[in-house]
Amino acid sequence: YSLACTRFSFSKEDAYRAASLALRERLLESFNDTNAWYAEKDVKRGYYLSAEYLLGRAFQNALVNLDLEPAFKDALMGLGFEMEELYPFEADPGLGNGGLGRLAACFLDSMATLSLPCWGYGIRYSYGIFKQDIVNGWQVERPDYWLAKPVPWEIPRPDITYPIRFGGRVEDYCDPAGKWRQRWVGGEIIQAMAYDNPIPGFDTYNTNNLRLWRALPAEEFDFESFNESRYTEAVEARRRAEDLSAVLYPNDDKWEGKVLRLKQQYFFVSASLQDLLREFIKKPNRQWSELPSKVSVQMNDTHPTMAVLEMMRLLVDVQKLGWDEAWDLTRKTCNYTNHTVMPEALEKWPTEMMEQYLPRHLQICGELNLRFMKELAQMYGDGPKVWGLSLFQEEPFKAIRMGNIAVLGSNKVNGVAAIHTEIVKKETFADFYQYYCDKGEKDKFVNMTNGVTPRRWIHCANRPLSDILSKHLGSQKWLTDMSLMKDLIKKKDDAALQKEWMAAKRAAKERLAAYVKEHMGLDADCDALFDVQFKRIHEYKRQLLNCFYLIHRYLMIKNASPSDRAKFQKRVSLIGGKAAPAYVNAKTIIKLVGSIAQVVNNDPDVSPYLKVGFVPNYSVTVAQVICPASDISEHISTAGTEASGTSNMKFVMNGGLIIGTMDGANIEIREEGGKDTMFIFGCLEDEVPAIKERAKQGNYPIDPRMQKVFDTVRSGTFACGDDEAQAKFCGLID
Repeated sequence: YSLACTRFSFSKEDAYRAASLALRERLLESFNDTNAWYAEKDVKRGYYLSAEYLLGRAFQNALVNLDLEPAFKDALMGLGFEMEELYPFEADPGLGNGGLGRLAACFLDSMATLSLPCWGYGIRYSYGIFKQDIVNGWQVERPDYWLAKPVPWEIPRPDITYPIRFGGRVEDYCDPAGKWRQRWVGGEIIQAMAYDNPIPGFDTYNTNNLRLWRALPAEEFDFESFNESRYTEAVEARRRAEDLSAVLYPNDDKWEGKVLRLKQQYFFVSASLQDLLREFIKKPNRQWSELPSKVSVQMNDTHPTMAVLEMMRLLVDVQKLGWDEAWDLTRKTCNYTNHTVMPEALEKWPTEMMEQYLPRHLQICGELNLRFMKELAQMYGDGPKVWGLSLFQEEPFKAIRMGNIAVLGSNKVNGVAAIHTEIVKKETFADFYQYYCDKGEKDKFVNMTNGVTPRRWIHCANRPLSDILSKHLGSQKWLTDMSLMKDLIKKKDDAALQKEWMAAKRAAKERLAAYVKEHMGLDADCDALFDVQFKRIHEYKRQLLNCFYLIHRYLMIKNASPSDRAKFQKRVSLIGGKAAPAYVNAKTIIKLVGSIAQVVNNDPDVSPYLKVGFVPNYSVTVAQVICPASDISEHISTAGTEASGTSNMKFVMNGGLIIGTMDGANIEIREEGGKDTMFIFGCLEDEVPAIKERAKQGNYPIDPRMQKVFDTVRSGTFACGDDEAQAKFCGLID
């Protein structure tokens, strides 16, 4: 009835929508029961603030977690539909850029599965990151309008809206008790409207929530402008508001882009904190001193760290708490996850911009810094150490340091892999770590290595392997406790298990081969070694190094005799990932991969032994095809540059081996799996500074094999007559 269809005029898309609406009803039943239980028990709640969520498709995941897959499969079969045929009709929301967003999605799944009372908060972007097309080898960005068709998984909440102010001024006043106070007035008001997305746990009655905010104008339509024939001005407020939640990470190489990004971050942080504080004070006779025992706010990287200043504003200006009490509650309630080892990647907002758009927050930051500097002066005097701890920077432009604000305003600060946490303590926030050690708070910086959910990345993505694991382990309990998989070690020499395992791998490779044939026209031999590298395209992730290896291997095969060529292991090398729209070198690397593929795949001497392809528009859905099929995957960042990585975990848990460096979570995966399960190369993190220093002095020997690769690139072999590409390829190596 919801679709106004009959079973006699019922397409596959109709079947998907009908099935998803039926599943939604079951989700909402669990969702409402869960929220009622949390309220009754007055539990401590966790709130995960993230600018990114790469959720993937929800239909299959919800069926699996609610244990409804067999029932829905039988019902759809009765109507003449294979359930697997319906999955492609669901949009894959690209509300994230990479590992950060996928980690957030995995955390939500795991928290629901563990029956932890935790909600996620973010932005309901109208457009995802972008759809990546490859045109003449170059990345071209297309809009990803994932809302083009109704989304059955989200629940609009027009009754849950909060005002978000930008601009205006701060004025002094006296409250009824005669106390001097300040308040933020004037400016422009935007409304944040909630959209709820139920997150079901696996094998539990618990269903949590991801609440995403959509920006709307405070006033829908300006009739005065319209009546005077100024039609564009009549809807100008709506356009400005909708810009806020239109696109993930607007290009910020210009001032206007930076402003939009700042406004985006404050918009969702303010709405989220207003919402969770409203929930906190709903209980009768609630005392503000209870806040840290009932609320924990986790800031996922620096994007939501405006939460520290906004929490202070809400407590001091709105709830009328004293400054010291508000600061104590803020520091006990907020926590910060750092995701980058590079100090330059920590966001800094110009004070000029803050004064124009968030004047009260700039004042609060100034007051916090004044008090902090007085404390530091008593501890250390004055000097570079104190300047490095300041919440403000003076050069190269005056700005507030969001990383410093996050550390100072948090109860705990965590890195996302053991090596990364040590770098955070020794380099990224070395002065802060020393400061807290001097204060006796050595446990402020902690490690929490990233993880991924086996429910999506094995059970949904690779059902044949999941069935094998459940069969040999005796149950599905390993899906919520992966330590149980250690029992498989006893069976590692079991011929029957090995045969089943290889059959599952073969099926996954055939599925991927069919995918690349359909989408790229590439013929992949399933008897070949599948060598893959899928992640954001970035110089530190070193897809370029992989390109150099592919050229080297091409030259080795090309220069070998026919009899020697036959001795080479057949290999299919696939690379994928998106480059930031303004990142020229990353886009050039994508072009180079395509150019290598063009040369290699059309060379009759080489193509029987080596195939190369760039897989476009990498997403969660595409990853669920690729991860099960890899024989080896490449995680080859320079040691000390990758905070953790999560794709390495997805490939490993699907039975693929890693070629990698001693970086990020590779180290802990190797410790857990054994040294013989990973191919390690390259220097260690503590060796990098000396190598860089020698290179600056001109002492950087280049291996003759690498030099031959450089010479081949410079010769134009891989430019295929494209002068623009040739100039950029040479620029990469020069």
